[in-house]
Amino acid sequence: MMKVIKLWSDGGCRNNQCINNNIGAYAYHLEYWVDGKLIHEKSCSEGERNTTNNIQELKGCLEGLKAIKDKTIKVEVYLDSSYTLLGITQWINGWVAKGWVNSKKEPVKNKELWIALDNEKSKFRNIEFIKVKGHANDKGNILVDKLLNDTMDSM
Repeated sequence: MMKVIKLWSDGGCRNNQCINNNIGAYAYHLEYWVDGKLIHEKSCSEGERNTTNNIQELKGCLEGLKAIKDKTIKVEVYLDSSYTLLGITQWINGWVAKGWVNSKKEPVKNKELWIALDNEKSKFRNIEFIKVKGHANDKGNILVDKLLNDTMDSM
């Protein structure tokens, strides 16, 4: 029996550069597949004020992974954020080795979220991060983008 969980995550922030006057949200969508058949799906979105786009991107991925109960099933994580994808698959090892400073010798932003995401990722036996083009033809990405924008609209 072939089981896979597909996770789409996204984050956004309106007025991203305005520290005290912005709204942001993240969303994730989970699908549980068995032998090529969709068995169950779940979506979630939450918003907050005075945040950043990058924080919301990280939270979408983190909260989506936390929502997966069975960490032994293969997980495919689809995201449109190069920041999150490269950070969790490439940059994080260098940050840890260098004491959480980036290539410019500056403290890594959102360190606490990176640590939490890395810890959550390490709980999975088989996890793959896959880049998708945002606002394109990926139905899961379109769904999470709509969810987070609906959340921001209601704030």
